[in-house]
Amino acid sequence: MQITLTNAGKRFNREWIFRHFNYSFLEDKKYAITGSNGSGKSTLLQVIAGSLSYNEGQVDFAFKQKKIDQELHFQHISIAAPYLELIEEMTSGEFLSFHNQFKKLLLTDKEILGIVGLQKAINKQIRYYSSGMKQRLKLAQAFFCDSPVLLLDEPTTNLDAEGIALYQQLIKNYTSNKLVIISSNDLQEYEFCDAIIAIGNYK
Repeated sequence: MQITLTNAGKRFNREWIFRHFNYSFLEDKKYAITGSNGSGKSTLLQVIAGSLSYNEGQVDFAFKQKKIDQELHFQHISIAAPYLELIEEMTSGEFLSFHNQFKKLLLTDKEILGIVGLQKAINKQIRYYSSGMKQRLKLAQAFFCDSPVLLLDEPTTNLDAEGIALYQQLIKNYTSNKLVIISSNDLQEYEFCDAIIAIGNYK
């Protein structure tokens, strides 16, 4: 998957969050979008994900050199972000099974939950999870989705040292064939990236 932004810009009311953004994200590479809090890095990630519209420019997606209709590119993307909610009435097993109906997972529910350390809580409702457990589940559904693009917004939010080590292991073991874009201002979340984009350069 290749994602190309041409002269892209996003504003809220009269304030431009970013503007004149020209960049190509290439297949199987890892990128970091960095910047201080409120700088617009999460906004850019949401524009790439298609959850926010842009005000100028263009965003194009191509898979195996074939252009993808903008209304369909979400099928090729998985995302984990603090602002995305889980279905807290479900158990983690039910949640992953539900997710699998829309976007196929690469492993079984039990295998995935075992890898992220949630196997003992497979039958517990998500509402009773700690914030760290919820973040592990968000990462699980994103990393193990059968999609060529993985978007991560502040991926170690609410994780302790063991959870951060898990995140880094997931990156190492399960992203070799994915395009990964990470929105972060924390070096331990993106130090392995092939390129770093400072959102402050696009104001």
